[in-house]
Amino acid sequence: MSMRENIIEKLNTSEKMENIKILHAVESGSRAWGFASPDSDYDVRFIYVRPENYYLRLDKTRDVIEFELNDTYDINGWDISKTLRLLHNSNPTVFEWIHSPIVYNTHNIIKKLTPEIDSFFSCKSGIYHYVSTAISTSSKHLKQEYIKYKKYLYVIRPVMACLWILENKTPPPVLFSELVNTMADENIKPVISELIRIKTETPETATGKHIPELDRYIEKNITDIRKYASSMPDDRKNNWSEINEMFLKFLDI
Repeated sequence: MSMRENIIEKLNTSEKMENIKILHAVESGSRAWGFASPDSDYDVRFIYVRPENYYLRLDKTRDVIEFELNDTYDINGWDISKTLRLLHNSNPTVFEWIHSPIVYNTHNIIKKLTPEIDSFFSCKSGIYHYVSTAISTSSKHLKQEYIKYKKYLYVIRPVMACLWILENKTPPPVLFSELVNTMADENIKPVISELIRIKTETPETATGKHIPELDRYIEKNITDIRKYASSMPDDRKNNWSEINEMFLKFLDI
């Protein structure tokens, strides 16, 4: 059995055990981004819906399912109610799941509603999310003498996601190669390509010395992005009626 078949079987088992319907199941993290190491785990994420009566109750219910957290698998899912609340706030993770290039299972309703889902994307929220991720990861992991190769990529990717949002005003592509090809300066592309080659051929824990070109690139772009973000208008859609309508559509499948 292939790894893909194994993951789909685990998801099918979860459906039966939890009495849920999986609407969308994808790969997240480095495998979806396109620079997994040989020993990278499988970050499987899914969106699910329960029978309608489950939502007609007053006691607090769980809206997350987690299982298979080990060296090979990291599998968890969000209830559609949680997903849509996060969508209302333009949480970038929702858009990354919807547009993941590695899809294990998806319902036709997801494909049908993707344009409506994307209409809730907020450029300002996306910029703040990605630049905060870049700053946090850089501060925590790029100050040592030896740096994990993957941490460089975990900073560069959100920086380029910000550049994409500023130019295109849409959710950034999930595939890192697409971001690099369209947003990276020509002089930095070979440096990033070499970093990806090393990352995909070495273990997750592999480290190396600083790469000055990337350090300068990261510092300059983070500074520029932060200045621009502070002056951006709040462009969140803030429309609960559309979210509620989508929720009813998902309950009706």
